[in-house]
Amino acid sequence: MSEWFAKGRSIDSVDIRDRAVQYGDGLFETIAIRDGQPRFWPLHIKRLQLGCHRLGIAAPDEAELAADLDAALHQCAFDTTHCAAKIVVTAGTGQRGYRRSGGAGPSVWIGVFRAQKIPASAYKDGIDVRLCHLRLAKQPQLAGLKTLNRLEQVMACAEWDDSNIFEGLMLDPDDRLICGTMSNVFIVTANSLKTPAITRCGVAGIMRQHLLAIIADAGIDCEVADISVGQSLAADEMFLTNSQFGVLPVRRCGQHTWSQHAVSRRIMALAAQNDVPECRI
Repeated sequence: MSEWFAKGRSIDSVDIRDRAVQYGDGLFETIAIRDGQPRFWPLHIKRLQLGCHRLGIAAPDEAELAADLDAALHQCAFDTTHCAAKIVVTAGTGQRGYRRSGGAGPSVWIGVFRAQKIPASAYKDGIDVRLCHLRLAKQPQLAGLKTLNRLEQVMACAEWDDSNIFEGLMLDPDDRLICGTMSNVFIVTANSLKTPAITRCGVAGIMRQHLLAIIADAGIDCEVADISVGQSLAADEMFLTNSQFGVLPVRRCGQHTWSQHAVSRRIMALAAQNDVPECRI
């Protein structure tokens, strides 16, 4: 169940001329709402503003956006103490054609969704993932951003229908591990952490950013670098991050399994101490 709002008012349709509908011309942020408040709001706003700058879209005023989100949460018919919000910013309406005609200004839509809680067993025992066949196209100008064009993720998710598979891991054309369809990836080798560089493609997640900061504050080294498939499967541990579920250890990828999650659990405990209580096991 979800509800949608624009400028503090409930909506049930959008303009077919909007460039989001025609070309996927825009960005979005999916924010965890905990105790009625948006988690990591400053990080989400910063990424949204960066994305608007890169795409040449006027960024919404932060104070107005916060007020609109608050209004949406208070108008929802369901309990928004623990839920998710999606902020969509588009290039607005325009004439047919790829070139923006200008004048209309951006559209801003806010959706509020019931949260999908992850079973406690996933945090305790780990999750199963698979490698996706579809490759992420390299485009440094869009790397890191959450643009509205998610066809690569849609097609990757269509590769499996096994409910036991929690996530699909995505590679670039050079077989470098980049991220999951909805998550970022960390590997552990000899107690050292590494996460893929998001410079050519992929999304730089907010939870990834939060973890990199608190890991550094804790004096734990984490290298941001290219990672091959072989390196990832040869690692001692693997875990995924996402703004909604926090941190989840991986127990299987294809035929490869991980039975130890000591470092992953240490990172989960650190996350639980820093505003991500879902990771407390």
